[in-house]
Amino acid sequence: MNSRPLQAALGFAGRSLRDASTPQEIARQLAFTRRDFLRSAAGVVLGSTLIHSPIALGGAAMKRRKVVVITFGGGARDQETFAPEGQENIPHLMREMIPQSTFFTQVVNRGILGHYVATASLATGTYETFNNFAAVSPEHPTVFEYFRKDLHRPSSDAWVIAPSNGFNRIGESSHRSYGPGLGARVILPKHLLTAATSGGDGDYAHLLRDNYETPFYTPELAGNEFELQQLAMMLKLSVDDFKSHALTLSSPDELSVYIARQLMRQVAPSLLWITMHDIDIAHAGAYSLYIDGIRRTDRLCAELWKTIQSEPEYAGNTTLFILPDFGRDSDEDAGGNGFQHHRTGDALSRTTWMMAMGAGVREGVVYDRATESTDLVPTLGSMLGFSASLAQGKPIAELL
Repeated sequence: MNSRPLQAALGFAGRSLRDASTPQEIARQLAFTRRDFLRSAAGVVLGSTLIHSPIALGGAAMKRRKVVVITFGGGARDQETFAPEGQENIPHLMREMIPQSTFFTQVVNRGILGHYVATASLATGTYETFNNFAAVSPEHPTVFEYFRKDLHRPSSDAWVIAPSNGFNRIGESSHRSYGPGLGARVILPKHLLTAATSGGDGDYAHLLRDNYETPFYTPELAGNEFELQQLAMMLKLSVDDFKSHALTLSSPDELSVYIARQLMRQVAPSLLWITMHDIDIAHAGAYSLYIDGIRRTDRLCAELWKTIQSEPEYAGNTTLFILPDFGRDSDEDAGGNGFQHHRTGDALSRTTWMMAMGAGVREGVVYDRATESTDLVPTLGSMLGFSASLAQGKPIAELL
């Protein structure tokens, strides 16, 4: 891998991150460094210096508020993103999106660092503890259940688009007060493609890769008549048109974004959750593929933001959140594998970021204070008007 040592990339003046006394100190140093990178490259200002703008905060009242959440799945380290040598990999985030956003530099994940269980923790506001590779639902109520139960919303108003077959249970929990019948509808684009191709063929193999983290865990992708009905009835796509368009795409995340656009145009759900996964190709050990995944995710996030701005049901009344599920290992940690994995649980693996933009959000502001990944669901509750009563996190005051 051709990158500078991490302490140089993060401006630590030759002092290794391992020399910091506590994980909390490392997390703070990461936050301050991200802030400095953003202030110099994206023109943001410290949150404490900005006065509330009644224009920015009042726009969402014009229409019914909608929320789109994108999880920057797989995590990416600062030296491949926010550091000076990494900014070329995220040009859309740096130049277009961050200047329009409120950006949080220190979002800490204290839970299990596996993609399904970590995404479930984001979606429940509680650190879930189940086996990452188990075919189980989250134990605690999801944001979708809170949203639908409290606000009496139909099932068509909350959707998840997930990249992996293992995510098919993320839409609703096993909690006895919520659970079956109150969750989100889940679309697995690989299921749709498998159904459309009667089991898939070699032309679509690059879109059907399922799990990068543990290649021995390869759940069967079983397409069936229900998926074909989703194509025709919900997404207004013929099987032939879907197959033809899929051949023009290069990755599973591109397929997910294509489905998300169709869903936004045809159904326009008020709560839409999209999980990206291409970056996790890093587990294969190829640095070039990891960088390609970062660049593609950057581009796809920007494309979704443009879709939000152009679709009549979303333009002007939608708040977009983008955040990683967790980070990745340091090159310096003897117990890790650098960019390839996220197994150490150190501060670099746990300290991520979040950006919010759109309706009700101030532009060009950065906050250094620590928040937790479990704070997302209570924040969405305060924005949309439901109570996340069983979540561990707290609403983020800077967004309310």
